[in-house]
Amino acid sequence: MSKTILVTGGAGFVGSHLCERLVKDGYQVICFDNLSAGRLDNIKNFQSQLTFIQGDANNLADLEPIFRDNKLDAVFHYAAMVGVRRTAENPIEVLNDVKGVRNVFELALKYGQPKIVYASSSEVYGEPVEIPEKEDGHINPKIPYAVVKLYGEKMVEAYWQKYQLPSVALRFFNVYGPRQESSDYGFVMGIFIKRALAGEPPIIFGDGSQTRDFVYVDDNIEACILAWQSEKANGQTINIGTGKPTTILDLAEAVIEATGKTGQLAIEFQSSRDDIKHRFPDVDKMQSLLNFHPKVSLKEGLQKTIKQFFV
Repeated sequence: MSKTILVTGGAGFVGSHLCERLVKDGYQVICFDNLSAGRLDNIKNFQSQLTFIQGDANNLADLEPIFRDNKLDAVFHYAAMVGVRRTAENPIEVLNDVKGVRNVFELALKYGQPKIVYASSSEVYGEPVEIPEKEDGHINPKIPYAVVKLYGEKMVEAYWQKYQLPSVALRFFNVYGPRQESSDYGFVMGIFIKRALAGEPPIIFGDGSQTRDFVYVDDNIEACILAWQSEKANGQTINIGTGKPTTILDLAEAVIEATGKTGQLAIEFQSSRDDIKHRFPDVDKMQSLLNFHPKVSLKEGLQKTIKQFFV
């Protein structure tokens, strides 16, 4: 029989790509989302092949019937408030996501113990003390969003040690690709592309020497599925990235080239913000536990992402 998988936040950017991949692989997929940031448009091309349930993971009454009425084999918990601007404007509401994390773990323990794949974030590192950032290195969450993510990681550790509940926490670095939000509430890759295609220069805050690790969404999804399938990953926290830092200046120049705007757009520089200077991971643990190596280059990923703007 086909396995049944619950994806919370399944209509969001990464969640929708995960749902699409799982459907293609033949799994029974339950996509759960409150549509605060996720969009039905993200799953429209395959919605008939899954079960969509609208609800809030922070509300136990919304979530418990799914665990009770289905024999779940896995839960990918991606539901969360996301986006730098959105989370900064709603710090207290962000902290409510702790309830969703607790609900998922308690319900999994109560109903059949499906494996939990928890989407954490590189934000837990805060301002890095060491580069590249290692899972067992310095942790310094500075914002409520990061605090929630770290709480989820500790739940993975605690429920594995105390109850042997199979679970893994994955620290996502900068995931990008089609469907990612490109509004002012979105992320740097989508914002740069949208502006360039509109004939507007990418705006860099500071000198552009900040570094990030950009991971194409298909690579991220592959790593997440491998983490679900790996017993060695149980109880672990794992960086998911390429291990190859890219400066924001190099990203802006790559976007200008990929959108065919070379010679037409000049990058605009504005005053520096209080951003993390460097962020990219040590990926040895990912490679050893999951035997995974990202395949999509930044150039190829940019081309794939840009195509969405013409559909």
